[in-house]
Amino acid sequence: MASSSAMVDQRIFEQLQIKIDEDAQVRDQIRVITQTLERQGRNAQSVLSRAHSTPAANLQPVLEAAETAIKEEIESITKLAATTAGSPYYKYNGLWSRDVQNVVFSILLCGWLGGMSLQGTPEVGRLLTIEEVGQILNVPVNLKDQDAFHITIEEYLQSLITLIEELARLAINSVTLGDYQRPLQISQFVKDLHAGFQILNLKNDSLRRRSDSIKYNVKKIEDIVYDLSLRNLITRPGATTS
Repeated sequence: MASSSAMVDQRIFEQLQIKIDEDAQVRDQIRVITQTLERQGRNAQSVLSRAHSTPAANLQPVLEAAETAIKEEIESITKLAATTAGSPYYKYNGLWSRDVQNVVFSILLCGWLGGMSLQGTPEVGRLLTIEEVGQILNVPVNLKDQDAFHITIEEYLQSLITLIEELARLAINSVTLGDYQRPLQISQFVKDLHAGFQILNLKNDSLRRRSDSIKYNVKKIEDIVYDLSLRNLITRPGATTS
């Protein structure tokens, strides 16, 4: 009796190759956008770094230049959201997460310095919420009910830690510029953020490790404020004058 063997349908592999090619095409498109975003991010942060050598009273031109640079990043974010609209979000988000964090950081720093005003008068020392960042970028935040491009809470918190690190540097450089009140302002702001992070029960290992560094930046800024108060260059809140 002749034996018969089942043939494997080669169309199965042809279909798999089509899916592989489609996946590679999406990745290539994402890579082109993220390369542009990386370049734009360096430009925006280069502009914002001028805050370290510019007195607070003269910051307006720096903020305007930073907002112009950030607008270019927003255009790339819009392209990224459109390119990945038909793809599973968590399949590709690792390709752009770091660049998105850098954009969010630039927005947070610019907002803290008195830029990125959504309405009314700009306010120095203000923390933009994740919802406000999403509004500026014109993308959703913290999506749970649909698989689409968005800003995650983790990306926002990572950017917030980078902001704290940058403000610790700014506190030192403000003293060099002869601005003794700004370290006091930064100290209170960073302490408030530290208290907020202590409320969180972080599940992300990378985020948890980085959040541990916040206390060191709090201490660094406190030391600056303490030194300024010892030299009678500032009066700390709650201190009494005779």
